[in-house]
Amino acid sequence: MAMVGQMMMQRENSSGSINKHLDSGKYVRYTTEQVEALERVYSECPKPSSLRRQQLIRECPILSHIEPKQIKVWFQNRRCREKQRKESTRLQSVNRKLTAMNKLLMEENDRLQKQVSQLVCENTYMRQQLQSVSAPNADASCESAVSAPHHSLRDANNPAGLVSIAEETLAEFLAKATGTAVDWVQLPGMKPGPDSVGIFAISQSCSGVAARACGLVSLEPTKIAEILKDRTSWYRDCRSVEVFTMFPAGNGGTIELLYTQTYAPTTLAPARDFWTLRYTTTLQNGSLVVCERSLSGSGAGPSVAAASQFVRADMLPSGYLIRPCEGGGSIIHIVDHLNLQAWSVPEVLRPLYESSKVVAQKITISALRYIRQIAQETSGEVVYSLGRQPAVLRTFSQRLIRGFNDAINGFNDDGWSILSSEGAEDVTIAINSAKNPTTSSNSLLGGVLCAKASMLLQNVPPAVLVRFLREHRSEWADFNIDAYAAASLKASTYGCTGIRATRFTGSQIIMPLGHTIEHEEMLEVIRLEGQPLNHEDAFASRDIHLLQMCSGVDENTVGACSELIFAPIDEMFPDDSPLLPSGFRIIPLHSKPDLLNTHKTLDLTSSLEVGPTSGSAAENAESSSSSRNTRSVLTIAFQFPLESNLHENVAAMARQYVRSVISSVQRVAIAISPSGLSPSVGPRLSAASPEALTLANWICQSYSCHVGSELLRAESSSSDSVLKTLWHHQDAILCCSLKAVPVFIFANQAGLDMLETTLVALQDITLDKIFDDLGRKALFSEFAKIMQQGFGYLPGGICMSTMGRHISYEQAVAWKVFEAEENTMHCLAFSFVNWSFV
Repeated sequence: MAMVGQMMMQRENSSGSINKHLDSGKYVRYTTEQVEALERVYSECPKPSSLRRQQLIRECPILSHIEPKQIKVWFQNRRCREKQRKESTRLQSVNRKLTAMNKLLMEENDRLQKQVSQLVCENTYMRQQLQSVSAPNADASCESAVSAPHHSLRDANNPAGLVSIAEETLAEFLAKATGTAVDWVQLPGMKPGPDSVGIFAISQSCSGVAARACGLVSLEPTKIAEILKDRTSWYRDCRSVEVFTMFPAGNGGTIELLYTQTYAPTTLAPARDFWTLRYTTTLQNGSLVVCERSLSGSGAGPSVAAASQFVRADMLPSGYLIRPCEGGGSIIHIVDHLNLQAWSVPEVLRPLYESSKVVAQKITISALRYIRQIAQETSGEVVYSLGRQPAVLRTFSQRLIRGFNDAINGFNDDGWSILSSEGAEDVTIAINSAKNPTTSSNSLLGGVLCAKASMLLQNVPPAVLVRFLREHRSEWADFNIDAYAAASLKASTYGCTGIRATRFTGSQIIMPLGHTIEHEEMLEVIRLEGQPLNHEDAFASRDIHLLQMCSGVDENTVGACSELIFAPIDEMFPDDSPLLPSGFRIIPLHSKPDLLNTHKTLDLTSSLEVGPTSGSAAENAESSSSSRNTRSVLTIAFQFPLESNLHENVAAMARQYVRSVISSVQRVAIAISPSGLSPSVGPRLSAASPEALTLANWICQSYSCHVGSELLRAESSSSDSVLKTLWHHQDAILCCSLKAVPVFIFANQAGLDMLETTLVALQDITLDKIFDDLGRKALFSEFAKIMQQGFGYLPGGICMSTMGRHISYEQAVAWKVFEAEENTMHCLAFSFVNWSFV
């Protein structure tokens, strides 16, 4: 009996321990107060540690009877719900985009099918006509069928005539936007998809030049129409839009008569102006339409002073079709159809005025990109640096480009006049005495002087040249000239008397402010480092700051120009800072994107792609052959503040400076052309060059010798595979020289990505600049050990990219790289393990 009782007691104890264990992990129904307390902690720390959860239980009496394990489970479930909610929201957004894009593609497919059917009918008709005896009569009838209606000035002088023209414009525009009135072909390099800006096409065979865009935008139709009507805000070449007349059309729409002026992109061509009718109405299906076309007759025109600087261009039926989408947003169709009167420009520039690709990039795609940018800024998806609001940064970009365009065109009605000179001048000097570049009145102020010139470039990719000018300012710029312009714009000092003795180091720091959604345009602040020469001013800053806009750095973009425009600013530059823009604009005259080597860059990326020798040779031959056929026009304009009594001195200085800049740019252009080598970089390493292969082998062999393990996989045995594997290694591997001030001489792709630079610009970065204070202390403390035993490990920390972004790394390995004899040290290598942007 005693034994039976003992067994019963053991069973009860066992059952009790099991029940106790189950109770600690069972579901708990939390009260509202408990949930609020947990949510407060979750908002501060979604993943609290064990100590934090225990502290929560102690500090919050209403949670005292809940087990720490149950609190842990609650936070796990809460994180899971948050993740599911975000994923659900993302998928819903993607689904809406895909649904709208699918609808857009189906409509595009229907339009293409109609176009194919129409072409088949036309082909059949032409065959019949060729076999017919009455060919002349057929030609006459065909000619009358395709002749465009001519709107006389008499029709435009009465409301009934304008309404008739407006309705006809609407019908022709809709036929182009959704019908088959124009044979559209997809713009090369622009592929549709859920993440793309839209679907872009250009005209294949029609009078003038035409481009079309379709896209999905998360804005309401009325907001989109309001933005697009304000053409000066998004069309960078638009100087002004003036509404002369506006009246209702009787069907809920409005008719406007507009006079528009556009800038010339270069000093070699006159500007364009338009006299147009704009019709805004709503269709029966709820779509909003804004269509526009030119009116015949002189209509409005420029002022008498500037009349000779404009050529009247024609706008064929164009506009915007905006349809609301279910669930918000809009589908937009944009059509731009122009006749830019190419006869009025030199023959070498006519491709600019006869290319639909140029119209697509400058007007059609720019409009859709601008709307998408506004939509993303409205939704809070875009975050900019230095606390600047997106609208303020957009205004800065617009002011830079507008000021640069004003300088290039030099309109008489703005106060510009050409400074007379003897003989033909390669550099044009213009003076604007009415322009005040400062915000304060100054008795010495004499206006602004502009030195400008244009030149033809052969075999130079515009994107590559602009990237070089941006990254290597010291190769072409005189920092003392920048200092003069910066001092002249300050209210406290003016002219050369305000400049103190300064020595410039030649280095620049690029601080990004913002960029557009596809990175086709960047706004940044450039700091040029200066040092005072006088000991009394040792603690005074002599740095110069420039506000800079860079665009067109993507070589794959078809028809886009590349620009680098900058202006001196104060260090704190308020929103209303005066700007005096200068810079470069490079416009491709004709390009063949299907033949161009899309991987050609200034750095060694393309060269380090190791592959079969025969294939590389074929690609290089093809690239070289196509590059010989590329031409572009470079326009340079530099503006300088004037003192009233120093016109001649400043003009001579400006002319000499622009000539020196042109000489430097020509030298750089020769260096980066396919047939040249950069004098500052030296021969480029290639897959077959012994320098690249040898350095890769030295790095790997030295690592194995010092550390005792292999840097690369075992199968990387040949020289070519060692170089390729090192280039694509996941860790950032960098090599620096052994000089008094160590500078980087090599980095693999991960290293370039980490520092946000290129192999050319890498040579301007010193070792100490990438580490923070703790990183530098760790390196200095380990340096003696590294030099003694050949390698060392640096603890995880923070370093900084050239764009000012912080980078965390788990560990860094440093080792000495020896040459083949193993007794001569070549450089010092670093490997940053598991790095990521903070």
